[in-house]
Amino acid sequence: MSGLSIGAVAEATGLSVDALRFFEREGLFLRPVRRTGGGQRVYEPADVEWLGLCNRLRDSGMPIAVLREFAALVRSGPGNEPERLALLREHERLVQSRIDDLNVSLGIIHNKVTVYEEHVREGTAAGVWAPTTPG
Repeated sequence: MSGLSIGAVAEATGLSVDALRFFEREGLFLRPVRRTGGGQRVYEPADVEWLGLCNRLRDSGMPIAVLREFAALVRSGPGNEPERLALLREHERLVQSRIDDLNVSLGIIHNKVTVYEEHVREGTAAGVWAPTTPG
């Protein structure tokens, strides 16, 4: 039986063996994972490609429930592309919102770094935002 072992897929995807088993339990694969006569999982190259997408979606914050829904839509075949697109658009909107929030935070942090750099350079950093003891 040709195919890839769970270790090879873990190495190729950067996912742990436990994560691969979790993805399988959660129904995130597009087809049942084949097994050898001895019960070892056997993956196909297409599984690695699919897992790469799943991993990116998870890394970008997609909840398992939404990923499970997306996988079910893909698994069911043609005819539901508008539903897939709607799901991906909503996730894209949420990711963009998080990026916008992070950019606001980054701007505030950068301004604070600039202030501290100036104080360190001028030797006036002592006491900058130092806590005071009530009394």
